[in-house]
Amino acid sequence: MFDHDELDPKDLKRRDYLLKLLSVASFSMAPAGIAHSAWWSSSPEKLDENKSIYSLAGEVRVNGQKANLDTRIAAGDSVATVGRGEVTFVVGGDAFIMRNNSEMEIEGNGFFVSTLRLISGGLLSVFAPRSSSESLAMQTTTATLGIRGTGVYMEVEPELTYLCTCYGQVALASSQDPNDSAILTAKYHDVPKYISNTASNGSRIREAPVINHSDVELKLLEAIVGRDVPKGFDSKERKQSYKK
Repeated sequence: MFDHDELDPKDLKRRDYLLKLLSVASFSMAPAGIAHSAWWSSSPEKLDENKSIYSLAGEVRVNGQKANLDTRIAAGDSVATVGRGEVTFVVGGDAFIMRNNSEMEIEGNGFFVSTLRLISGGLLSVFAPRSSSESLAMQTTTATLGIRGTGVYMEVEPELTYLCTCYGQVALASSQDPNDSAILTAKYHDVPKYISNTASNGSRIREAPVINHSDVELKLLEAIVGRDVPKGFDSKERKQSYKK
């Protein structure tokens, strides 16, 4: 999952296209409207409240059943993409892009998410602001996150988690040792990390590059829940550090 060179050629083409948009694109500009993938429109709007799925491609399953644009997703559900499948969806005030070959379990109450378990694959997420008593827990094979309102990208393998805090603050801890922890605060992809099963130099948390997600995708996710990225988060004015 982490090796950019092993991504499907169609994924590479789409992500390369998106990265090129970063220097010129806002969602009001024409190029975003002519992307070959049905995922992208020139002016994404807030998803209707009686909908969960904004877009999907390939095979997507909710609770083991094949999903379509009318499938609802809420707490208690599991979501999985099969093969090259990908899906963009909303649960309450939170929005997600799930990469191919990914699986996640959702816990909470109705459309309010309290816990996410990313079992495999990759997930880009933006979360509605939460109070201290409503913080969301996000769990992977090697890491546990406390989230109140932020944007994060994660990839999961059995013994390694990749985490980019795109903006906001995350309380990160190793699943093997809760005392091996850090508070990550970011304005613009500032503190990407790997979290491993094994310690190096006394910690399972180590530095990482920024990989496999884009500002365009973050702006899309915030738009479909009726928000914008935080003030000052502007890809046109920043040097891109994405792995190519």
